[in-house]
Amino acid sequence: MRGNADGLTKRQLLPAATVMRSRQLRRDAGSPERLIWSALRTTFPEARFRRQVPFGPYHADFCAHGARLIVEIDDATHAERRDRDDRRTAFLNSEGYRVIRFWNNDVMTNIDGVIDAISDALPGRRDVLHG
Repeated sequence: MRGNADGLTKRQLLPAATVMRSRQLRRDAGSPERLIWSALRTTFPEARFRRQVPFGPYHADFCAHGARLIVEIDDATHAERRDRDDRRTAFLNSEGYRVIRFWNNDVMTNIDGVIDAISDALPGRRDVLHG
């Protein structure tokens, strides 16, 4: 059976405001997020990445549940709030996920390098792509 005892999935159990916030974040994605989303979907379709996934009080930019991997894309404001990002990463790690981060600039100027780093982080992908 899918879902809990009442047949409800985790998404169906989320507060409406959380679902609305996820949709808003997807709709308002910037250029780096749109670029990496396209690259993730075409390069790693089997990883089944999702975007703006709620985790407790946070939203992960991109998440592959099967690989237990979260990809975060950070802008300049993240340099100023390092403590908050450290707490967020600790929370996501405690949920069993590995978090890797990239700067917007890296995504926009070195998408191939970013994709290589994500490939290295995905279980079983390194051998497939690097021979």
